[in-house]
Amino acid sequence: MSRIGNKPVTLPAKVKVNLSPDRSVQVEGPKGKLSWQLPEGIEGKVEGETLTLERKSENRQVRALHGLARALLNNMVTGVNTGFTRNLEIQGVGFKAAVQGQKLNLSLGFSHPVVFDIPKDIKITVNENTKLVIEGIDRQLVGQVAANIRAYYPPEPYKGKGVRYSDEQVRRKEGKTVQ
Repeated sequence: MSRIGNKPVTLPAKVKVNLSPDRSVQVEGPKGKLSWQLPEGIEGKVEGETLTLERKSENRQVRALHGLARALLNNMVTGVNTGFTRNLEIQGVGFKAAVQGQKLNLSLGFSHPVVFDIPKDIKITVNENTKLVIEGIDRQLVGQVAANIRAYYPPEPYKGKGVRYSDEQVRRKEGKTVQ
């Protein structure tokens, strides 16, 4: 019995959900529009201000997808209503970032600048040249963009230089000592 799958998703006043017979779901809100295909064996119902999901069988695969489908739909509703953000920090002497149109230009101590193409559904803002705010309505896409930017120069343990999440703790190591 899926505890998460059985929880109803509460719909805010400005969010509209359309369930079509071919199991596709469209969620529309003030921030934008998202769509997704429900997995085989999962059915959704909109009753007033709640969205509930039911499974047709007790198959292991369907049981596993029940909670996943509910969590993804909840993320879609939250995304079109309020959106998602991830905060990154760049640490290191001379390390900085700048947004130029649909490209993010990163100076990370390499011999060349790193240019990252910003996806069309994502908005990136840079504060103080070292703090990045990644915003969007798709939770998976926001997290993936943040992970891709961090992967250019992950924080290293000796000096702590690199791109890190704002809430990330970097375990520092002691350098070599001369005897």
